[in-house]
Amino acid sequence: MTSYADIERGYLMDIIKLLLIFASIALVMKFNKPLYMSIAAGIAAAIALYGINAAEVLRLMAIGTFSKATLYLVLAFYSITFLQRMMEKRGHIVLAEKSLNNLFNNRRINVMIAPFIIGLLPSAGAVLIAAPIVDNSVGDYLNKEERTFATSYYRHVSEAFLPTYSSVLLALNLSGVDMTSFVLAMLPMVVVLFLLGYLFYIRKIPRDTGMPPSDDKMKEIKNIIVSLWAIALSITIILVFKITVHLAVIPVIVLSFLLNKFSFEEIKPMFKSAFEAKLIINTIIIMIFKEVLAFTGLIERLPDHLSMLPVPSIVIFALVAFLGALVAGSQGSIALAIPLAYAAIPDGGVVLLVLIMSMIYISMQISPMHICLSIITEHYGTPFIDLVKKTMPIVIAFVIISSAYSYLLYLSHRLKRKMFRRFCQMCL
Repeated sequence: MTSYADIERGYLMDIIKLLLIFASIALVMKFNKPLYMSIAAGIAAAIALYGINAAEVLRLMAIGTFSKATLYLVLAFYSITFLQRMMEKRGHIVLAEKSLNNLFNNRRINVMIAPFIIGLLPSAGAVLIAAPIVDNSVGDYLNKEERTFATSYYRHVSEAFLPTYSSVLLALNLSGVDMTSFVLAMLPMVVVLFLLGYLFYIRKIPRDTGMPPSDDKMKEIKNIIVSLWAIALSITIILVFKITVHLAVIPVIVLSFLLNKFSFEEIKPMFKSAFEAKLIINTIIIMIFKEVLAFTGLIERLPDHLSMLPVPSIVIFALVAFLGALVAGSQGSIALAIPLAYAAIPDGGVVLLVLIMSMIYISMQISPMHICLSIITEHYGTPFIDLVKKTMPIVIAFVIISSAYSYLLYLSHRLKRKMFRRFCQMCL
């Protein structure tokens, strides 16, 4: 018979091992090594601490590498990047920004919407496309640090909820949450992000651009549609038909090839350039890490462990998600937080995912691991700490609002379940 002391010892050992796994990842991160090397260090630590034999390690590596979930993720990343290359080739993003400017003739809208549109492309370098657009719109009304903030902040809003981003796809895969439900649940938080940026900085900019408005509004609308239809159609197909990303994007690629009159010579280099080895390696390593964690049994034991703590488990995971993203990036934090969170709170559903992804998203806006932040601070010559200072008020506000929103979502889902049970009882 297992004594209470044995249970406590087991709990303590699991916590120590988990901390050592976290420490292994953080240590490698400290030396500015790629994400896949950091997660690999976590895998090695888990293997050593739990004494997993070589045969099991090879089996878990095979599952993590060749599972349907992993293959679908890799195909999704490749197809999205391929579509991105096609849009870049035809200058569609730049055209959309110019048409937006002509359509609204509003500096504030340009600063917020143009980077957001550019951010629909899942590419770190896209932030540099947004920078001159923001500069042209704000003039001298925002200082260097504020321009750095505006460019980076609004370019990343789409990463909070769109399933064209690898972090969102990974989170949906690991949590098992329905894609459409998550996107719809995150929309209020997207509105909050726009409003917070506006209230803190953007409202300082005068609306009028000083340029005469376009005489042909329909032409500008047409240009926006022509520029962004591929992204809009891909997202619509994914959400409406609930099919895997690559199955939605590949037909759009074929359609873009025909409508935009690409030659085979133009397309040929894209097959190679769309293959981003680093992203694919990161994905495979993360999926292996997931399998290793599951094999240790830690995930199964975690609910009992957390029940012994005086703090609500959902608060713990929100904190883990925030701090994890800060030191390990979004994918690293997702790989660590989500499997553990859903093991401890199996009925967490979309509410839990909204909270965790909100914490990860906002943490990434001040994370030194976020490559886009290093790119944009270098571009503007802004010290990283100054960008953090400009972003922190919004971080604090968003953490409070998203926590409150998640709690309201929880109450709403609880009420719906209660009403459904009552309805069923009445029918019976």
